[in-house]
Amino acid sequence: MTNVLLDVKAISKNFGGVQAVSLVDFDVRKGEIVALIGPNGAGKSTVLNMISGVVPPTQGEIYFEERLMANVPGSQYAGLGITRTFQNLQTFDDMTVLENVMVGCHSRTQSGLLACGLKLGQARREEVDMHHRALQWLEIVGLSSVANTLAGNLPYGMLRLMEIARAMVSEPKLLLLDEPAAGLNHTETADMTNMLKRIRANGTAILLVEHDMDMVMNAADRIVVLDQGEKIAEGTPAQIQESPEVIAAYLGTEEVMQTRGESVG
Repeated sequence: MTNVLLDVKAISKNFGGVQAVSLVDFDVRKGEIVALIGPNGAGKSTVLNMISGVVPPTQGEIYFEERLMANVPGSQYAGLGITRTFQNLQTFDDMTVLENVMVGCHSRTQSGLLACGLKLGQARREEVDMHHRALQWLEIVGLSSVANTLAGNLPYGMLRLMEIARAMVSEPKLLLLDEPAAGLNHTETADMTNMLKRIRANGTAILLVEHDMDMVMNAADRIVVLDQGEKIAEGTPAQIQESPEVIAAYLGTEEVMQTRGESVG
């Protein structure tokens, strides 16, 4: 049985006459953290949007557990085991932290609107289960003490953790994260890094887009590097740190850029 959970095969994306991503391929295996990095405008978020069903690839194929995802609506991804957070917070400020997290459970429920409204037996049981699982994840991310606080009253770092809890409460096989460390201070970033490691230990694979290199180097098992929409490197954190292609993409050093045949004049 294959250990590959997500298989991205030569995906490209054009927006009008602009090619944002060109022939990118990589995979994510069960129980690992893969980081997708690159300079601003490298195509990272576009790749994540294609993988999460927000936009379709112009060409190429994406497989999840050997299933071709081309005709799967994005609304069905959570039910298949793929959940995502976004760079911009997606919160319900007038709901409690617990209620925000419980929203993430609905992909796992079976009761219809009428059953929920009338609080019939199955709907009641599912609500109790959602409540229990949401509290469990709030405990894991360290937010159980503010479960009944309105989300709008939480500081930014706590809201990031709340989003992680909401994404994990449906017990996904693959968690997609778009810049989870954005806006966090050093201590909060370290806490987030440890959280990602605990999620991996829990059996969930993670694909994250991230600019914070401390988080990437400390958390990722493998790193995929994009530059100008193309994959330029892939390897372990140690390999990526030594890659001339990566150094050129981030620093634009003349010597390395010349080895790529690029003009520096």
